[in-house]
Amino acid sequence: MSAPARATFVDDIRAHAARTPRSPALLTPEGPVGYGELADRVDRLAARLVERGVGPERVCAVALPPGADAVVATAAVVRAGGAFLTLDTGLPDGRLAALAAGAAHLLTCAALADRLGPLVDAPAILLDRPPATGPAPADFRAPHPRSLAYVSHTSGSTGPPNAVLIEHGGLDTYLRAVVRDNALGPGTVALQLAPPGYDASVRDTFAPLAAGGCVVLADRARLLRAESFADTVAEYGVDTLLSTTPSFLGFLAQSPRAAGRLRSLRLVCSSGESLRPFLAAGGRALVGGRLVNQYGPSECTMTSTRHEVPPAPDTSADLVGTAVDGTVVRLLDPRGRQVPAGLVGEVHIGGAGVARGYGGRPALTADRFTPDPYGPPGARLYRTGDLARRVRGGVLEYLGRTDRQVKIRGHRVDPGEIEGALLAHPEVTGAVVTAETDERGRVWLGAHVTGLPGSTTDAQLRAHLARTLPPHMMPRRFTRLERLPVTHSGKADRRALRAGAPEPVS
Repeated sequence: MSAPARATFVDDIRAHAARTPRSPALLTPEGPVGYGELADRVDRLAARLVERGVGPERVCAVALPPGADAVVATAAVVRAGGAFLTLDTGLPDGRLAALAAGAAHLLTCAALADRLGPLVDAPAILLDRPPATGPAPADFRAPHPRSLAYVSHTSGSTGPPNAVLIEHGGLDTYLRAVVRDNALGPGTVALQLAPPGYDASVRDTFAPLAAGGCVVLADRARLLRAESFADTVAEYGVDTLLSTTPSFLGFLAQSPRAAGRLRSLRLVCSSGESLRPFLAAGGRALVGGRLVNQYGPSECTMTSTRHEVPPAPDTSADLVGTAVDGTVVRLLDPRGRQVPAGLVGEVHIGGAGVARGYGGRPALTADRFTPDPYGPPGARLYRTGDLARRVRGGVLEYLGRTDRQVKIRGHRVDPGEIEGALLAHPEVTGAVVTAETDERGRVWLGAHVTGLPGSTTDAQLRAHLARTLPPHMMPRRFTRLERLPVTHSGKADRRALRAGAPEPVS
């Protein structure tokens, strides 16, 4: 690593604290937290972390209830030079254990320590039990741009989820691009909407703070109900949503009060699913300010392209826009040649945000992260598995996947992982999971299983899956079969299974 260290987004936050220490950084049910207080708490915890050995390439699992402490802990890990892995403590124990594998430290609280201690093989640092004496002042150094910044996870076709390794240079470049592209600033009031443990929550929290704006931290149960969501937006004066999904926008549109609040927002950024069904249903008219459609995989630091949706959008195509600053998007054919405008190719993404690779998966990393034949020496591309073509103005039109991965409520899901969990049930002899779409364009999962006796209920199957899978990976419907249909080649005939799957009642 020969490149010089650069300031991080935490340094941007500290610069705002030096200028306007009393300006609110966080708005919480317990009251506001000013920039000066936030920076002081981050520095004090970071010094404690340095004393405990946190530094470059050391992964800290942050497992805390959503709130100011979680923001402080995440920023403190960066200030100490380490890498963070945020965990959603509402996930099943088996899932948490798989996600936290390899963490060197656990940052949590006394109320969660007994539960998390057996799941995370790392010494715990309890934020609500500080040591009797304060840590010695630390000489903080900005981490190297190639040093590990955070770990996120994607669904794997077999075994545990894949750990995606994002470096500091990519994260800082991305957050500053979000600030610039969305005109965030000291007047911004953004709602932290993405669930903890998912990379979109990093954008939700730290892009507004890097801009000197204010982040609203509200109870998640309150945000998931349309009426109380509307009340939260009104109570705190929220004007920005950086991470929402088309499904959630469609849900809000069904409530007159929530739909009214959408019209009051200055900026709504959507990602994770196709925005086309929402637009086709007239959803653009519900958003009073800017509506931005974002596209990009976790392996490329969240967002690679963005499309500003006009007041009268084209609803005949799924447009995801053009590359963000510092990002290269190439459409390649199966032989690695760039395809002309208007022709379909697989999306390959290069630039500052491309991840280091997958933790502990060298073969998978080599398969998905490849040299860029059209870039400078050492440049790499991430092979997304998505299909697209360039239409007028170089805008990308998304056309689907080359593999079985689907998006469920904004989360990337490989049905093979669910099939593996089903086959772990002692009575299941065969399992195929298919993705279905309802009349409103929403994707849901159906599970087709063999071997189950009539005495095994759907509730028992769900309880089995809930031990290792998060809620968004739970099938909506289970179909019991004597045998699975197969194609002439002997593979499961997924088309036949989908054809026989009526839509479940939602």
